[in-house]
Amino acid sequence: MAITSTNLNTSSYFTERTSTDYRAMSIATALFFMWGFLTSMNDVIIPHLQSIFELNNFKSQLVNSAFFGAYFLFALPAGKLIEKIGYKRAMVVGLIIAAAGALLFLPASSITIFWLFLGALVVLAAGITTLQVAANPYVVNLGPEATASSRLNLSQAFNSLGTTLGPKFGGILILSGATLTAAKLHLLSAGDQALYRTQQASSVRLPYLGLGVTLLVLALALAILRMPKMVTNEHTQDFRPGAFDAAHPDASIWTHKWLLLGAIGIFVYVGAEVSIGSFLIRYLGQPEIASMSEVTASGFVTYYWGGAMVGRFIGSWVLQRMRPGLALGIAAGIAALLVLTTMLTTGHVAMWSVVAVGLFNSIMFPTIFSLGLTNLGPLTSQGSSLMVQAIVGGALLPVLQGKIADQIGIHHAFIIPVLCYVYIAFFGFASRNRLIEQPSPMQDPV
Repeated sequence: MAITSTNLNTSSYFTERTSTDYRAMSIATALFFMWGFLTSMNDVIIPHLQSIFELNNFKSQLVNSAFFGAYFLFALPAGKLIEKIGYKRAMVVGLIIAAAGALLFLPASSITIFWLFLGALVVLAAGITTLQVAANPYVVNLGPEATASSRLNLSQAFNSLGTTLGPKFGGILILSGATLTAAKLHLLSAGDQALYRTQQASSVRLPYLGLGVTLLVLALALAILRMPKMVTNEHTQDFRPGAFDAAHPDASIWTHKWLLLGAIGIFVYVGAEVSIGSFLIRYLGQPEIASMSEVTASGFVTYYWGGAMVGRFIGSWVLQRMRPGLALGIAAGIAALLVLTTMLTTGHVAMWSVVAVGLFNSIMFPTIFSLGLTNLGPLTSQGSSLMVQAIVGGALLPVLQGKIADQIGIHHAFIIPVLCYVYIAFFGFASRNRLIEQPSPMQDPV
């Protein structure tokens, strides 16, 4: 997710390109990869913590509430930090904060308290939010503006690669150990149960220690890298929440129905995408679906996010030949049908239909975002602030799906994503005659 957009000004570019630019681009691309990797690791952490602490589906989804709630809480403070210390230093700070969050998994796994894991996730997500606020304009301006789109697309491709690989590696490192069923666990004494939980929780130490160290190394590399000077600082349009208000106190976004409909679209899209990914491992382990072990199911989470990565390449070709609203409506309609199929079937049909949703998720976030901002003119910044805040859907809707799953089972709790995609299809078809003047660099927050 980018929180800023390019303001295409010919005076906004580096005075000269050197090997330093390429080193900086390599580090920036690594940042995109890392936050994609860390975010998709939640899909592994959720079933793992659910098993350790015997959580119901509702409580297990508090992981998403902690993580995506940080977008809502820390985007504005991150923007203020950038104003004071600049993009590069803000990214260094973001990396250090994210590293602290990753390293907090070590004491959390030793003490074995669920709320400590949630606290670690909040800190981790606060660092990632800071990175996302700063990294997109950093990449956009890391060279001539004529190639800005190419640089940003390359970085976002590595972000998708991170979301694809995260569940696979997380499954191997975290979920591969032998686990006890709830019935067998309850046969153990209280002391043996505590020892078992500690042993299971310890599986997160090595991967999150490695991630924390990697983030610190990236912070050090970025801190010591000397950046070329820029001709002007007027290189971005500020899209942080609330940033527009002070400059245009009399303007109002509340009369722009397409913006409001788009904000709802972002809310339900992020909620649906995160809900499916978060429940996938548990869902594929159901006897009527595939009876998979958690480590095997984590590989199919990789297919889910990998489908989104492949779909972005296909989508970029489709959107050059089809109206964005129409393409969005078709993609969301197919996604709704796929989720409905998984609800009404069992076995391999149910398994592959839900995994295939990732392919059609691919174009939704940037297309909804762009359609919602079309023709806002000077209100674009304020409108984008609203859209960014709508990402909080990823914190709220998975919890709602978890509550429903506790009542009627995981299989039919997918009615929440179905309703989300139906709304997105409505928004897409209704906005099919709206033209996007310039593509938005906004990317999926996951």
